[in-house]
Amino acid sequence: MKKIFLYLFLLVSAGVLLADVWSADVVYLICKPAIMIMLGLHYIVTQQANRQTISRSLVLAIVFSCAGDTLLMLQHRNADFFMFGLAAFLVAHIFFILAYRQHRTDDTASELQGLQKIRYAFPIILSGTGLVVILYNRLGGMKFPVLVYAAVLTTMVVSALFRFGRTNSASFGMVFGGAILFMISDSLIAINKFLEPLPMAGFWIMITYIAAQYLIVTGLGKHKNENVML
Repeated sequence: MKKIFLYLFLLVSAGVLLADVWSADVVYLICKPAIMIMLGLHYIVTQQANRQTISRSLVLAIVFSCAGDTLLMLQHRNADFFMFGLAAFLVAHIFFILAYRQHRTDDTASELQGLQKIRYAFPIILSGTGLVVILYNRLGGMKFPVLVYAAVLTTMVVSALFRFGRTNSASFGMVFGGAILFMISDSLIAINKFLEPLPMAGFWIMITYIAAQYLIVTGLGKHKNENVML
């Protein structure tokens, strides 16, 4: 019974992917906002069943992600919705960063040290800034919002990296893998919108996004820590 929302999450996720391929707009409109609702409910039910604390920061990240999904879905009706969706996801990333900091131990003995942090963070920062440089002249009036969003997104991924050694391997691997997939999904959105249309863009954007959210939320749930703040 506690997995009912996981099954519903998988169902609506499949619905979004199939609706994108088959251009089933009604199914897409119904299923896309439901993705994060079902994943959020699955997280809450699972945490309660495992007698683990529910992170308010993670719940808020899920809520703002759901808002971002809905707003981006409606951008074809009003171009301003893209900006609102971007803002919603920016706030979601801030709450993800806070959630990462909650879901780690106080023991820093095994974490990345000094030059290690720079060495492993550099490719992430290079990826985040490199795409912005490529797209910069095509961003028009979106230059500042995209720069701010890219900075926060990159910080979110680096924050996931810096959990290394301060949580169990399953939690670290899932969350970091999810953060990387989130960056890939957002990069596909940027390339498709500002550079050139990609074949089956909607499908690849959504499948990487869905996997990213599932891995982050589930991965944080695997960090067993009674001191996680509400």
